[in-house]
Amino acid sequence: MLLMFGVGAYLVAGYEVVAVALGGTIAVLLQFKPELHAFARRMGDKDFKAIMQFVLISLVILPVLPNQAYGPYHVLNPFKIWLLVALIVGMRLGGYIVYKWVGAKAGTVLSGVLGGLISSTATTVSYARHAREAPETSSIAALIIMVASTVLNLRIIIIVGIVAPSLFWALAGPLGAMLGAASVVTGGLWLLTRKETVAVPEQENPSELKPALIFALVFALVQLGVSAVKQYFGSQGLYALAFVSGLPDVDAITLSTLEMARRMQLDPEVAWRMILLASLANIVSKAAIIAVVGNKKLLARIAVPLSLTLIAGGLIFWLWP
Repeated sequence: MLLMFGVGAYLVAGYEVVAVALGGTIAVLLQFKPELHAFARRMGDKDFKAIMQFVLISLVILPVLPNQAYGPYHVLNPFKIWLLVALIVGMRLGGYIVYKWVGAKAGTVLSGVLGGLISSTATTVSYARHAREAPETSSIAALIIMVASTVLNLRIIIIVGIVAPSLFWALAGPLGAMLGAASVVTGGLWLLTRKETVAVPEQENPSELKPALIFALVFALVQLGVSAVKQYFGSQGLYALAFVSGLPDVDAITLSTLEMARRMQLDPEVAWRMILLASLANIVSKAAIIAVVGNKKLLARIAVPLSLTLIAGGLIFWLWP
């Protein structure tokens, strides 16, 4: 009733556009009221608390941070570091909200897509454990892990477009080729397993404050590491750092590389190769996770797709002009 009173007040005051937009929004929300209530029940208090923590990350902490460089090499800007943290957490949270919305109705491919948006590494761990407990799901678990790993490449390209739009076309070619190669491999695996189904394991909410703080610390350390290695060891040292940094997570080294490239401290050719190496290292890490956490059937099923993806990435790294 208060909202409709506000619509009437806007009409009387002459703000017809605002009144129509507000009225339409209210109508849509009322129409989807049952679905929204069901979504709220699926989310639960813990997840809503985590979403409010994202509000804390992006709308409370970020505005009060100083926007100037500190530390050695003048690369530690608290505002920019936290802004990029909010970007990554926001992208992952978006995937998590969709995951909570669709729940068990998510198909195989959608499960992999959402897993890639939230965290391809966490998705690998979840489905490796699931395959160990239920070996008959190994084939479909391999497909979902491959889909999540492929979507990771798409997420990297999106991050490039957001963080360094001026370099997008210089970096999008080889990174897009990597996405295309991974998509072809994943598509072949899908043809072999498309009729199978598997239960969707629970995903962790990516907007918790503690992981965000850890990511900010890792990102800051990687920024310092990239600057120091570039000064003392050159491009070869940067490639080694990118590979090691990409083993646990690709986002930190991707953002650090893009920041330096955007400031013209790195050539675009070096930047995309560092990002590509980090993504290849992450594939190696996933294989190790599957070997330790999963079972032999899952490892045998996914060994060829992962190997083909690594070979394709290596060819792009060496042969791309």
